[in-house]
Amino acid sequence: MEGYGAIDAVVNIWTREALAGRPDREAFYTGKVKVDRGTFEGISLDEMLRRMDAANIERSMLIAAKVGQAGHRACYHVPYELVADAVRLHPDRFLALAGIDPTEGMDGVRALEKAVRDDGFIGAHLYPHWFELAPDHARYYPFYAKCVELDVPIQLQVGQSLIYDKSYPRRSVGRPITLDAVACDFPELKLIGIHIGIPWADEMIAMAWKHANVFIGSDAHAPRYWPQSFVNYINTYGQDKVIFGTDFPVLDFGETMRQIDELDLRPASKRKFLRDNALRIYKLDGAA
Repeated sequence: MEGYGAIDAVVNIWTREALAGRPDREAFYTGKVKVDRGTFEGISLDEMLRRMDAANIERSMLIAAKVGQAGHRACYHVPYELVADAVRLHPDRFLALAGIDPTEGMDGVRALEKAVRDDGFIGAHLYPHWFELAPDHARYYPFYAKCVELDVPIQLQVGQSLIYDKSYPRRSVGRPITLDAVACDFPELKLIGIHIGIPWADEMIAMAWKHANVFIGSDAHAPRYWPQSFVNYINTYGQDKVIFGTDFPVLDFGETMRQIDELDLRPASKRKFLRDNALRIYKLDGAA
């Protein structure tokens, strides 16, 4: 066990209250990604903290996710206030990320600004495939500009989309190469491509190598299945560009940490990946 706690940068709040507005996703969570039924049905914040402690995870970034356009039967928005309340209850353990719905236009931009300025949110989060708009689409640009103004990073899911609802399939619009134009247009914007970019992981690595403002989140795919090129990147020339995440409950905290231990990363690279890079990128207390 290392002498430091990890920072999990991608975590879904999973209380029963947070799940109340979600469409049924049982086939996906308990079938495709093998989440146990007890977890799938919801856990308390105290239970989440217990699991984090057991896995030596010091802090988690909770996402107030906006999954598709509000009002569609297959989509849902987690209220910002619900995540803000969790952070207020446990300010030393939880951090808040504000989901983005590009169809909200300037109302959404103003809501993002309020979340950061008034409610302590530390960044934004985006699921491009739920809107079938690639990351370089113009409808995102007002949100990107606001993130620059607020000096907060934005996470974007890159890689393939999955089918959560067979009546509402979404195209895989999140090719990592689409971050290239965004990074060029907004060189001050910290862009974090989460979900590794699989099946285009090498493309995601290329974007992070090219652009000083592009980073990679390791969530949603079990470490034992990571491409070897990605493991090498974490361990060597990309050691300052990758942050740890689980996308809990997609990945279990403890099992994910055990699998990372099995990768036999260099101690300095491992610490940057699990903790220091997130502290630096998000300008959190404890950053070097």
